[in-house]
Amino acid sequence: MPAVLTHEWLFGAYLLFMAVGLLSTSGLIDVNTLSYLAGLLVAAGLIAVTARRDTPTMWRTRLLFYPLAMNVYFQLMRGAVPAVHPARMDTTLRRIDQWLLPDTPALLLEPLVTPWATEAFSFFYILFFPYLTFSLITYAVGDLGRLRAFTVGLFSLYGIGFLGYALVPAGGPYLAFAREFTVPLVGGAITDWNAAIVRAGSIKVDVFPSLHVAVSSFLLGFDFRHQRRRFWLYLVPCVGLWLSTLFLRYHYLIDVLFGFALAALALWLAERQFARERIPV
Repeated sequence: MPAVLTHEWLFGAYLLFMAVGLLSTSGLIDVNTLSYLAGLLVAAGLIAVTARRDTPTMWRTRLLFYPLAMNVYFQLMRGAVPAVHPARMDTTLRRIDQWLLPDTPALLLEPLVTPWATEAFSFFYILFFPYLTFSLITYAVGDLGRLRAFTVGLFSLYGIGFLGYALVPAGGPYLAFAREFTVPLVGGAITDWNAAIVRAGSIKVDVFPSLHVAVSSFLLGFDFRHQRRRFWLYLVPCVGLWLSTLFLRYHYLIDVLFGFALAALALWLAERQFARERIPV
């Protein structure tokens, strides 16, 4: 097994990119700069400790650093990304959609907006969070080799996805082109709940690529290989989730397409790691 796993290189590349960018724009004595440098040190320290103490407990500690890091650095991007890349790329992303379609799908789907549709798609969109949480927990307490493969895939995906947020920051159609929508997204309690979660949790740069699409597609593909019953349980909700990213005006088509491509790469990395786990030493 390599000393440094693929997700550690890729998530580490994101941490390093942001640390260097923040050093040049905000200086060393800045909470964001210090936070990214600390992440690099912790990740390197866990690799070094595991090399000396190659135990299941140490490995799980090393692997489960990444769910924590993902949540911490996602929130830090709210201030860190504008410091490194202050421009917004919404107009560019919409223009790419216009090369593929008459316009970005959020605007094209506006004639189909009804309270019932908005409520249904809000329900599908919000399912992302329990699906991710439940998957993290069930794979974390299971077979260590499978957990390694799962972590390699998922957090390689997050490393590349976070780099996308940093390099192509955008707010999404619902923010960038709000004045062009004439039909409001009105639904029921689930719509209001989902909108409140998005308002509280969005960092306003988390559009390209669509990690709702990328992560849910990866989880679905990994479950097809390792938890077939859960794959069938979540298949239809995931299709609804993918459509909801466009219907609810959060994403551009190019975000979704790149999300699927990123999921395919992550699944390939995960299965390559799982094959290594099964090779006798």
